[in-house]
Amino acid sequence: MQDFAASFAEAFQLVFGLNSGLLEVVWLSLRVSLTAVAVAAVIGLPLGAFLAVSRFPGRAVIIVTLTAMMGLPPVVVGLVVYLMLSSAGALGPLQLLYTPTAMIIAQSILVLPIIASLARQTLEDLHVEYRDQLMLFGLGSLARLRTLLWEGRYSLLTALLAGFGRAIAEVGAVIIVGGNINHVTRVMTTTIALETSKGNLALALGLGIILVAIAFAVNALVFVSRAAAERYAHA
Repeated sequence: MQDFAASFAEAFQLVFGLNSGLLEVVWLSLRVSLTAVAVAAVIGLPLGAFLAVSRFPGRAVIIVTLTAMMGLPPVVVGLVVYLMLSSAGALGPLQLLYTPTAMIIAQSILVLPIIASLARQTLEDLHVEYRDQLMLFGLGSLARLRTLLWEGRYSLLTALLAGFGRAIAEVGAVIIVGGNINHVTRVMTTTIALETSKGNLALALGLGIILVAIAFAVNALVFVSRAAAERYAHA
Protein backbone atom coordinates (compact mmCIF):
# COMPACT_ATOMS: atom_id res chain seq x y z
CA MET A 1 0.00 0.00 0.00
CA GLN A 2 2.86 2.32 0.84
CA ASP A 3 4.47 1.64 -2.55
CA PHE A 4 1.27 2.65 -4.34
CA ALA A 5 0.98 5.78 -2.20
CA ALA A 6 4.60 6.66 -2.98
CA SER A 7 3.98 6.06 -6.69
CA PHE A 8 0.94 8.34 -6.66
CA ALA A 9 2.90 11.03 -4.80
CA GLU A 10 5.76 10.80 -7.30
CA ALA A 11 3.27 10.84 -10.18
CA PHE A 12 1.77 14.11 -8.96
CA GLN A 13 5.26 15.53 -8.55
CA LEU A 14 6.03 14.65 -12.17
CA VAL A 15 2.80 16.23 -13.38
CA PHE A 16 2.85 19.42 -11.35
CA GLY A 17 6.63 19.70 -11.56
CA LEU A 18 6.32 19.73 -15.37
CA ASN A 19 8.81 16.91 -15.81
CA SER A 20 10.54 17.33 -19.18
CA GLY A 21 10.29 13.65 -20.14
CA LEU A 22 6.61 13.56 -19.34
CA LEU A 23 5.91 16.81 -21.21
CA GLU A 24 7.75 15.47 -24.27
CA VAL A 25 5.45 12.44 -24.41
CA VAL A 26 2.33 14.54 -23.83
CA TRP A 27 3.30 17.04 -26.53
CA LEU A 28 3.93 14.30 -29.10
CA SER A 29 0.61 12.67 -28.24
CA LEU A 30 -1.29 15.92 -28.71
CA ARG A 31 0.58 16.79 -31.90
CA VAL A 32 -0.10 13.40 -33.48
CA SER A 33 -3.75 13.21 -32.43
CA LEU A 34 -4.64 16.81 -33.31
CA THR A 35 -2.97 16.47 -36.70
CA ALA A 36 -4.82 13.22 -37.35
CA VAL A 37 -8.14 14.85 -36.46
CA ALA A 38 -7.37 17.82 -38.72
CA VAL A 39 -6.56 15.50 -41.65
CA ALA A 40 -9.68 13.42 -41.01
CA ALA A 41 -11.80 16.58 -40.74
CA VAL A 42 -10.54 17.96 -44.06
CA ILE A 43 -11.69 14.73 -45.73
CA GLY A 44 -14.56 13.66 -43.49
CA LEU A 45 -16.57 16.88 -43.21
CA PRO A 46 -16.91 17.45 -46.99
CA LEU A 47 -17.59 13.73 -47.49
CA GLY A 48 -20.29 13.75 -44.82
CA ALA A 49 -21.80 16.92 -46.26
CA PHE A 50 -21.82 15.46 -49.78
CA LEU A 51 -23.53 12.28 -48.59
CA ALA A 52 -26.06 14.34 -46.64
CA VAL A 53 -27.37 16.34 -49.60
CA SER A 54 -26.70 14.04 -52.55
CA ARG A 55 -28.64 11.09 -53.89
CA PHE A 56 -26.88 8.65 -56.23
CA PRO A 57 -26.58 4.89 -56.82
CA GLY A 58 -24.40 3.26 -54.18
CA ARG A 59 -24.93 6.01 -51.59
CA ALA A 60 -26.47 3.58 -49.09
CA VAL A 61 -23.50 1.24 -49.49
CA ILE A 62 -21.06 4.05 -48.73
CA ILE A 63 -23.05 5.11 -45.66
CA VAL A 64 -23.23 1.55 -44.33
CA THR A 65 -19.51 1.10 -44.96
CA LEU A 66 -18.61 4.31 -43.13
CA THR A 67 -20.82 3.36 -40.20
CA ALA A 68 -19.25 -0.08 -40.00
CA MET A 69 -15.77 1.43 -40.15
CA MET A 70 -16.47 3.41 -36.99
CA GLY A 71 -15.76 0.18 -35.13
CA LEU A 72 -12.56 -0.70 -36.98
CA PRO A 73 -10.16 -2.71 -34.76
CA PRO A 74 -7.12 -0.47 -34.25
CA VAL A 75 -4.65 -3.33 -34.54
CA VAL A 76 -6.05 -4.23 -37.97
CA VAL A 77 -5.65 -0.62 -39.11
CA GLY A 78 -2.12 -0.64 -37.73
CA LEU A 79 -1.33 -3.85 -39.59
CA VAL A 80 -2.67 -2.49 -42.90
CA VAL A 81 -0.73 0.77 -42.55
CA TYR A 82 2.38 -1.21 -41.55
CA LEU A 83 2.13 -3.30 -44.71
CA MET A 84 1.69 -0.17 -46.83
CA LEU A 85 4.67 1.61 -45.26
CA SER A 86 7.05 -1.33 -44.91
CA SER A 87 9.98 -1.65 -47.28
CA ALA A 88 7.98 -4.09 -49.42
CA GLY A 89 4.84 -1.96 -49.36
CA ALA A 90 3.50 0.51 -51.89
CA LEU A 91 4.66 3.49 -49.81
CA GLY A 92 7.88 1.88 -48.60
CA PRO A 93 10.20 4.24 -50.52
CA LEU A 94 8.86 7.15 -48.45
CA GLN A 95 10.43 5.60 -45.32
CA LEU A 96 7.58 6.69 -43.07
CA LEU A 97 7.41 3.57 -40.91
CA TYR A 98 8.27 4.14 -37.23
CA THR A 99 7.76 7.90 -37.52
CA PRO A 100 5.08 10.24 -36.12
CA THR A 101 3.77 10.56 -39.69
CA ALA A 102 2.95 6.84 -39.75
CA MET A 103 1.06 7.25 -36.48
CA ILE A 104 -0.87 10.19 -37.90
CA ILE A 105 -1.86 8.13 -40.95
CA ALA A 106 -3.12 5.27 -38.76
CA GLN A 107 -5.07 7.58 -36.45
CA SER A 108 -6.54 9.50 -39.39
CA ILE A 109 -7.91 6.25 -40.82
CA LEU A 110 -9.49 5.42 -37.46
CA VAL A 111 -10.98 8.88 -36.95
CA LEU A 112 -12.20 9.56 -40.51
CA PRO A 113 -15.28 7.26 -40.40
CA ILE A 114 -16.36 8.75 -37.07
CA ILE A 115 -16.23 12.33 -38.31
CA ALA A 116 -17.74 11.55 -41.72
CA SER A 117 -20.61 9.48 -40.28
CA LEU A 118 -21.52 11.95 -37.53
CA ALA A 119 -21.25 14.87 -39.95
CA ARG A 120 -23.47 13.10 -42.47
CA GLN A 121 -26.17 12.41 -39.89
CA THR A 122 -26.07 15.95 -38.53
CA LEU A 123 -26.15 17.65 -41.92
CA GLU A 124 -28.77 15.31 -43.34
CA ASP A 125 -31.11 16.18 -40.47
CA LEU A 126 -30.47 19.87 -41.08
CA HIS A 127 -30.99 19.45 -44.81
CA VAL A 128 -34.41 17.89 -44.21
CA GLU A 129 -35.30 20.73 -41.85
CA TYR A 130 -34.12 23.58 -44.09
CA ARG A 131 -34.66 22.07 -47.55
CA ASP A 132 -37.64 24.26 -48.42
CA GLN A 133 -35.92 27.46 -47.31
CA LEU A 134 -32.76 26.61 -49.22
CA MET A 135 -34.77 25.91 -52.38
CA LEU A 136 -36.77 29.11 -51.87
CA PHE A 137 -33.59 31.19 -51.85
CA GLY A 138 -32.37 29.37 -54.94
CA LEU A 139 -28.99 28.45 -53.45
CA GLY A 140 -26.61 26.29 -55.46
CA SER A 141 -25.07 23.06 -54.18
CA LEU A 142 -21.95 24.68 -52.75
CA ALA A 143 -23.95 27.47 -51.13
CA ARG A 144 -26.27 24.91 -49.54
CA LEU A 145 -23.32 22.96 -48.21
CA ARG A 146 -21.74 26.08 -46.72
CA THR A 147 -25.05 27.02 -45.11
CA LEU A 148 -25.54 23.57 -43.61
CA LEU A 149 -21.95 23.43 -42.33
CA TRP A 150 -22.42 26.78 -40.62
CA GLU A 151 -25.79 25.88 -39.13
CA GLY A 152 -24.43 22.59 -37.81
CA ARG A 153 -21.12 23.94 -36.55
CA TYR A 154 -21.75 23.10 -32.88
CA SER A 155 -22.80 19.54 -33.61
CA LEU A 156 -19.88 19.15 -36.00
CA LEU A 157 -17.55 20.29 -33.22
CA THR A 158 -18.93 17.39 -31.19
CA ALA A 159 -17.98 15.04 -34.05
CA LEU A 160 -14.44 16.44 -34.09
CA LEU A 161 -14.12 16.05 -30.33
CA ALA A 162 -15.36 12.47 -30.56
CA GLY A 163 -12.69 11.82 -33.16
CA PHE A 164 -10.02 13.38 -30.96
CA GLY A 165 -11.12 11.23 -28.04
CA ARG A 166 -10.68 8.12 -30.18
CA ALA A 167 -7.27 9.27 -31.42
CA ILE A 168 -5.72 10.33 -28.12
CA ALA A 169 -6.67 7.03 -26.45
CA GLU A 170 -5.37 4.83 -29.27
CA VAL A 171 -2.63 2.36 -28.47
CA GLY A 172 -2.73 -0.72 -30.75
CA ALA A 173 -2.24 0.91 -34.13
CA VAL A 174 0.37 3.42 -32.99
CA ILE A 175 2.53 0.73 -31.40
CA ILE A 176 2.53 -1.26 -34.65
CA VAL A 177 3.38 1.62 -37.00
CA GLY A 178 5.31 3.79 -34.54
CA GLY A 179 7.37 1.16 -32.77
CA ASN A 180 7.19 3.01 -29.42
CA ILE A 181 10.66 4.47 -29.92
CA ASN A 182 11.90 6.67 -27.09
CA HIS A 183 12.05 10.39 -27.99
CA VAL A 184 10.62 9.61 -31.44
CA THR A 185 7.26 7.84 -31.42
CA ARG A 186 6.48 7.24 -27.75
CA VAL A 187 3.05 8.70 -26.90
CA MET A 188 1.03 8.63 -23.69
CA THR A 189 -0.83 5.35 -24.22
CA THR A 190 2.20 3.39 -25.39
CA THR A 191 4.36 4.83 -22.62
CA ILE A 192 1.78 3.86 -20.00
CA ALA A 193 1.76 0.29 -21.31
CA LEU A 194 5.58 0.11 -21.42
CA GLU A 195 6.28 1.74 -18.06
CA THR A 196 3.65 -0.39 -16.32
CA SER A 197 5.29 -3.55 -17.65
CA LYS A 198 8.65 -2.24 -16.40
CA GLY A 199 7.22 -1.46 -12.97
CA ASN A 200 7.76 2.29 -13.30
CA LEU A 201 4.33 3.12 -11.92
CA ALA A 202 5.05 6.77 -11.17
CA LEU A 203 5.51 7.80 -14.79
CA ALA A 204 2.63 5.55 -15.92
CA LEU A 205 0.33 7.06 -13.30
CA GLY A 206 1.43 10.59 -14.15
CA LEU A 207 0.59 10.09 -17.81
CA GLY A 208 -2.64 8.35 -16.81
CA ILE A 209 -3.65 11.39 -14.76
CA ILE A 210 -3.05 13.66 -17.75
CA LEU A 211 -4.89 11.30 -20.11
CA VAL A 212 -7.92 11.19 -17.80
CA ALA A 213 -7.83 14.99 -17.47
CA ILE A 214 -7.83 15.30 -21.28
CA ALA A 215 -10.77 12.87 -21.47
CA PHE A 216 -12.73 14.96 -18.95
CA ALA A 217 -11.87 18.14 -20.85
CA VAL A 218 -13.04 16.63 -24.15
CA ASN A 219 -16.31 15.46 -22.61
CA ALA A 220 -16.84 18.87 -21.04
CA LEU A 221 -16.33 20.51 -24.44
CA VAL A 222 -18.81 18.06 -25.99
CA PHE A 223 -21.38 18.95 -23.31
CA VAL A 224 -20.82 22.68 -23.81
CA SER A 225 -21.04 22.41 -27.60
CA ARG A 226 -24.29 20.43 -27.38
CA ALA A 227 -25.76 22.95 -24.98
CA ALA A 228 -24.74 25.76 -27.32
CA ALA A 229 -26.33 23.93 -30.25
CA GLU A 230 -29.59 23.53 -28.36
CA ARG A 231 -29.65 27.20 -27.34
CA TYR A 232 -28.96 28.22 -30.94
CA ALA A 233 -31.72 25.92 -32.24
CA HIS A 234 -34.27 27.44 -29.87
CA ALA A 235 -33.13 31.04 -30.32
